[in-house]
Amino acid sequence: MEYILKDMSKNLSLKLNDAVFEETEAILKKVKMPRNTYINKALDFFNEYNKRALLKKDLLRESKLVSEESMLVLHEFEELYEVKTRKK
Repeated sequence: MEYILKDMSKNLSLKLNDAVFEETEAILKKVKMPRNTYINKALDFFNEYNKRALLKKDLLRESKLVSEESMLVLHEFEELYEVKTRKK
């Protein structure tokens, strides 16, 4: 995933847990990346993760609805078949 800096930027005041801050700073030294870029990449990654999780939730819900409807149609066909075979 490549992070592309957008033309518009927003200033943000952020309070971080001390442990998270220290761990982030240690990683930043190793990867030689500006803090702002790192935070932007992290947020972008987390946004993509959550979008996928929300999509999965929606797809599972819709799949269940389709499955229930398919079962109703199947039962209707079975009833029609039974009626037809009884008439013979």
